[in-house]
Amino acid sequence: MLLPQLKKRHAAGEIIKVSVVGAGQMGEGLVAQMEGMFGMRGFVVADVEPGRAEHALMSAGVPSELIVATDDVDRAAVAVADGFRVATANPMVAWESPVDIVVEATGVPEVGAKVAYEAILASKHVLQMNVETDATVGWLLRRMARSAGLVYTLTAGDEPGTTMELYDFAVSLGFEVVSAGKGKNNPLDVSATPDSVAATAHAQQMNPKMLASFVDGTKTMVEMTSLANAISFIPDVPGMHGPEVTPKTIAEVYVPAADGGVLSAPGRVDYGRGIAPGVFVVFTTDHPKLARDLSYLRLGEGPYWALYRPYHLTSLETPISIARAVISGDTTCATDNAPTAETVAVAKKALRPGDVIDGLGGYCTHGRIEVATSATAADMLPLGLAPGATVIGDVPVGQPLTYADVEVDESSTIVHLRRLQDLQIAEHLMRSSASSGLQGPEPSLTAAG
Repeated sequence: MLLPQLKKRHAAGEIIKVSVVGAGQMGEGLVAQMEGMFGMRGFVVADVEPGRAEHALMSAGVPSELIVATDDVDRAAVAVADGFRVATANPMVAWESPVDIVVEATGVPEVGAKVAYEAILASKHVLQMNVETDATVGWLLRRMARSAGLVYTLTAGDEPGTTMELYDFAVSLGFEVVSAGKGKNNPLDVSATPDSVAATAHAQQMNPKMLASFVDGTKTMVEMTSLANAISFIPDVPGMHGPEVTPKTIAEVYVPAADGGVLSAPGRVDYGRGIAPGVFVVFTTDHPKLARDLSYLRLGEGPYWALYRPYHLTSLETPISIARAVISGDTTCATDNAPTAETVAVAKKALRPGDVIDGLGGYCTHGRIEVATSATAADMLPLGLAPGATVIGDVPVGQPLTYADVEVDESSTIVHLRRLQDLQIAEHLMRSSASSGLQGPEPSLTAAG
């Protein structure tokens, strides 16, 4: 149990020191949550917007006299070692300071890749709240971290991590999980832009680009990509089904069509309207005694049953994953097998040569989940590589972009990591095939590749 361990560390002054990169809604909430806990504190907060990091610490209740505002790496390291908190606009401070773990919370794929990569080089555990990065290069980052004896993990509280907890529970009990997924808050509108959602975003005190990435489905697609990759599931169709559903009908809907559901086969991820902000797994068993007990326990008559959690607390649950990673070396959710799903970039408007693709939740592209092998065969562009890419050919609305349609930013960290990941996966699959499906020992993968 974590609570006794956190209390023990707190009493002994062995506080888990955390760096948080990105002090937006998620990062600020995490810093505030840790401040009221046993045995854990945000010691470095980094954000490129001037004053935002310091505000996050102060709003969490950290006395101003304990906050050192500096972009100097050496000064920051001394301050953290002396027990002060550091607010900075220099992300390097996050991984170069004497902390236990670095949390990436910007939501920008390139930044997420850079921070995770550098943190691993600096021998820091990494908690990736940036699922956009994980869906693109999470497999490689996970392998790099493991080679260095470190933890790279997604977080409890976000849908992939929260669903993974249900999946682990069901599989640990010997049940067969046939589907897993999440609810979506709003109707899917792949044409949504910051302008079209501006009024709603203002009313909800949200960044319009963030809201647009929810409405256009991008966030759901990358979340289910990371979950699919962690459990080796696939989307049933491009973009998934996304049916209307209620908590009581989950076990009727997300099952094979032969049994009255929407899926072509088991082993699928999906989402639905009517169950947000919840997550679910659907499982089955052919043991009559277990089926009888599940019925007695009021989970339904079978042959499928659902585990449904009606909430996820995003950044507020992240400290659980931080503690598990630092204290026990445990992982909440990560991709250890070759990825099975990919979120690809789809044209949100007609793209012309010379257009530079903007960020997620913007005006140019939205994300769509595909089976990884299908995306690779069609040379589709991973969504995380799209921002900053220059269009070199006409791409009509609704068409997935391919590598041939763009010039990606070859100077970016995420492009370098993705190219290395693709090479490593190809080699991994070749070795697996050569050994007749029996995976041999993995070669050491250094952070330098």
